Amino acid sequence: MAAVLASAAVTASAAGAASPPPAAAAQDGALPSFEQVRAAHRPSDLSLLDRHGTPLQSRRVDFGVRRLPWVALEDISPALLQAIVLSEDRRFWAHAGVDWPAVARSAWANLLNTRTQGASTLTMQLAGLIDAGLARPAGGRDVAQKIGQVVMASRLEASWRKSQILEAYLNAVPFRGELVGIGALSQTLFHKHPSGLDAQEAALAAALVRSPGASAPRVAERACGVLTLQGLGCEALPVLAATALAQRGGRPLGEQLAPHLARLALDPAGPLAQRSTLDAGLQRVALGALRQQLAELQGRNVEDGAVIVLDNASGEVLAWVGSSGDFSDAPAVDGVLARRQPGSTLKPFLYGLAFERRLITPASLLDDSPAQIATGAGLYAPQNYDRDFRGWVSARTALGASLNVPAVRVGTLLPPDAFFERLNALGLALPHSGGHYGHALALGGADVTLLALANAYRTLANGGMASPAIWRVGAGNGTEKGAVAATGTVAAKGAIPGAQRPRRVMDAASAHLVTDILADNNARAGTFGLSSSLATRGFAAVKTGTSKDLRDNWCIGFTDRFTVGVWVGNASGEPMHGVSGVSGAAPVWRSLVQHLHAARPSRPPAAPAGIVALPVSFDAAREPARAELFITGTQQARQLASAQVGGAAHAAGSGGRASVNGSNGGSDGRFGITEPRSGSVFALDPDIPPSAQRIRFEGEAGTWVLNGRRIGQGPRITWAPWPGRHELQLLGTDGRVQQAVWFEVRGATVRGAQAAADRQR
Repeated sequence: MAAVLASAAVTASAAGAASPPPAAAAQDGALPSFEQVRAAHRPSDLSLLDRHGTPLQSRRVDFGVRRLPWVALEDISPALLQAIVLSEDRRFWAHAGVDWPAVARSAWANLLNTRTQGASTLTMQLAGLIDAGLARPAGGRDVAQKIGQVVMASRLEASWRKSQILEAYLNAVPFRGELVGIGALSQTLFHKHPSGLDAQEAALAAALVRSPGASAPRVAERACGVLTLQGLGCEALPVLAATALAQRGGRPLGEQLAPHLARLALDPAGPLAQRSTLDAGLQRVALGALRQQLAELQGRNVEDGAVIVLDNASGEVLAWVGSSGDFSDAPAVDGVLARRQPGSTLKPFLYGLAFERRLITPASLLDDSPAQIATGAGLYAPQNYDRDFRGWVSARTALGASLNVPAVRVGTLLPPDAFFERLNALGLALPHSGGHYGHALALGGADVTLLALANAYRTLANGGMASPAIWRVGAGNGTEKGAVAATGTVAAKGAIPGAQRPRRVMDAASAHLVTDILADNNARAGTFGLSSSLATRGFAAVKTGTSKDLRDNWCIGFTDRFTVGVWVGNASGEPMHGVSGVSGAAPVWRSLVQHLHAARPSRPPAAPAGIVALPVSFDAAREPARAELFITGTQQARQLASAQVGGAAHAAGSGGRASVNGSNGGSDGRFGITEPRSGSVFALDPDIPPSAQRIRFEGEAGTWVLNGRRIGQGPRITWAPWPGRHELQLLGTDGRVQQAVWFEVRGATVRGAQAAADRQR
């Protein structure tokens, strides 16, 4: 009897003991039901679902075994079912758990010592897979285990249907290496779902059950035997076996749309399928729009980007594209969470703070002319991107057209650290102090994430009320850590800290003024034109930004329902070639806004209390007369460049000209050198390529000499900066030195400055 049981207990899988049982084992002699075994099946990959339950992304959490979701019998190829039965248990549909004739044949062969023949049925193998006590150890089962296997197989046959036994077996059997279950085998080796396996692939799968570690020729030989039983040929098996067994790992089949959010949101200890706030359809559109734009930018050294879409009311993340995927050399880097310089996208919050403190109004005239701003490290000389200056412009035009010099002038009106504290209150979590950034903070000289920046713009959309962005849907019963029982949501890590309830960060009236300017296509026309990608069919408030040396493009904006943020650049930080925010990121932003509002155009927000509209005019027709919005108490019908009330000129204390250095240089009666002043330190604007930047020399008409070399004549010339310390002399008509000053240039690259100097020569 012992010999009979020994033969009967020989399992068909030599790897059965190497892989842990995937299902709940029987405890205290209790037989698990089919439903219990299926419920205990734990895939090695978790699934991220969208808000509607559509699969978005899978993420592997168990690296000890590769096991995919349970596969129902009706979803398995009939060819595979036939091959498994022919290979492992030809009388499966007839016996009651133990194939006694096969046991007798095996025992007789073993007694005669002619050959060893196994007689383990599929049911007996399943008993060893679902009961840890019956799993085959490396040295083989002892007599007690063999008897237990036979007994449990009989009980399984009495309690389960044959179809359930076969289904459970195919989901639990180890095949090769880390692969357990037909789902993992089929998708890894053949890149197919189990329903699509043909006869040859099914024969190879069956052969791997018997010889999981065999070589490709040996597996092909065993598979040929299975095909021969079906009357089929084996000609293609050697090549197919070699190709299949060379496959390694890889993600499960199906769409993989949100790898970065899956890495962040999926809880390894949570359910097998976890729902997010994303919308699968919108996620596809966002990814497609980004890739299409990057394809159109080929040749400009642009390979990456990121997109975030937020619901204004709830803060739920509707789309999260962390990278361009195949376009990128670093697809694992999450561009939504990576910190980068945002360029001019911080300006709306600077102007909003100035409006809130009644320092300026949208109609206030600001001086867009060369400025030298005193800092602890010297003089800061901001410049506009196009290296042009427009003279007196309204705050509406300055913000809409994204002029740098007026923005820096406005920043000097605010108390130290005021703008820095406002940005942190908005959730940007700047890593350094306000003094570290200085006046460059007005032009985006700090590193922020796309998620935090987009959520700050969402604060503008909500009239100054801030709340965290949310991307994961919980159980909704309050049991999940961080869950809110009323909404079933979990607050995003790294979002605005504090309570879930919205809190006021900006004054509603100032937020409305900023929103109105960002939605004014006429205000930005001077820089971007009237038909740029920022112009939309319905209401949209939007701002672009470009960081130092064209490393980052941004476009952030919102409609009445959604906030959309786009970043375009390179994960490596390498500069792009001639790509700005309006040409790089803005087309992606516009595509998404059009998609989101295809059925209903966005509507502008109603003005909050404390806003008045008033017709205004400007002296010297600096800008056309128009209706302007004001915070109540700040309205003024006539805007004068020399006004001493309500504008930057008064606050700067420069006699009607908002010049931070307190000089009205360039006036009549000049003597000597009026610009630059001796001791000036030029920290050139990081937004502008060095080759596009020039320093202006002004003073009495004469001959200009720089570092002993004559460079021009007249009352005003410009010079392409070269890093280092320089001496500038002004010679009179008699050739004598009228005045000499020294200054220093910092921040320009040697290559860019040299190229500019060569062009000037």
